[in-house]
Amino acid sequence: MANSNFKRVFPNPMSIFKTLNFKMLVFPSRKRRLARALTIEDLRKIAKRRTPKGPFDYTDGAAESESSLDRTRNRYKSLQFVPSILRDVSKVDTSVEVLGEKFALPFGIAPTGFTRMMHAEGERAGAKAAEKFQIPFTLSTLGTSTIAEVVDAAPSGRNWFQLYMWRDREGSMRLVENAWNAGVRNLILTVDVPVAGARHRDTRNGLTIPPSLTIRTLIEAAPKVEWWWNFLTTPELRFASMSQWKGTVAELLDYMFDPSMSFEDLKWIRRQWKGTLSVKGIQNVDDAKKAAQIGVDAIVLSNHGGRQLDRAPIPLELVQQCRKLLGKNVEIHIDSGITRGSDVLAALALGADFAYIGRAYLYGLMAGGQEGVERSLEIMTNEITRTMKLLGVSSL
Repeated sequence: MANSNFKRVFPNPMSIFKTLNFKMLVFPSRKRRLARALTIEDLRKIAKRRTPKGPFDYTDGAAESESSLDRTRNRYKSLQFVPSILRDVSKVDTSVEVLGEKFALPFGIAPTGFTRMMHAEGERAGAKAAEKFQIPFTLSTLGTSTIAEVVDAAPSGRNWFQLYMWRDREGSMRLVENAWNAGVRNLILTVDVPVAGARHRDTRNGLTIPPSLTIRTLIEAAPKVEWWWNFLTTPELRFASMSQWKGTVAELLDYMFDPSMSFEDLKWIRRQWKGTLSVKGIQNVDDAKKAAQIGVDAIVLSNHGGRQLDRAPIPLELVQQCRKLLGKNVEIHIDSGITRGSDVLAALALGADFAYIGRAYLYGLMAGGQEGVERSLEIMTNEITRTMKLLGVSSL
């Protein structure tokens, strides 16, 4: 029996065309590739496809069993928000004031070493993207660009410098002086590296600086055409602060780091440095109190992204304790395991003032250079804005 509930009509060709909703192709392929990434994990997958195993694992891996990183990430996932309804969130303000400066977002780019090994655009790409999004970029002592090169790439950016205190104190302070002369006004002193953590992925990969061209690496990296082309046709990969070093990453770190460093050194640096001073690598409340008494402007709760001590404390679990102890006298910053905008908001809700992303930015860099970094920041920004609206929060 014929269905009498509707009347058939001859299809209209124009209606069919509109229904198909053809979209203009996006060129070049990098833009198309990055546009498909909706999360930082999507960028990670793209990065893994496009980067040789050694550089990718250096970014992706952690120390020993990698449990510190896993537990840190899982702690963020286990948190539950409590939203408020019927709040006006037609406009939200994601800006924060940190260390006397206003930033458009409540997070910045953390210091990362060997960055041009991930992608030839390296720190310059990160600094330019940070400048565009109005957030701080931090250059590492183990960076592959000088502070002058970073400032040249992003002259209007808020560029910070991270210091590892070397055995060679005079050499360390020359880096600090160079940073000050380049306009840097926030120094981040990393204090959780008396020795290098045991990063087994790097050891198994035989990771060296610069990367070694062996039969094994050539075979493994053969499909990563863009990475190799960039590596072979751009300036030699080097440490900006130690341009002559050649050897494994583990050998370098053990050569550089000073296991004799103490709170007396922190006092000395506080006297030497005229700008704001942040101490990165605080992992217990007592150390947070000691650093505050010395006069630091901010502590950075961090387990080094799980890359130093296996079974390290989870930074997020220290936020409320430190806030209760320190009050508003010292800013509380946090890093490690942050891969979503909601992670940043969770840290702020517990009492942190600011957050840093490391891997999240590097996955974007490996996925597509500066455009990839911008995509990672765009993803984080969208997640923060959307989560604030869903929580009924219009400002931070």
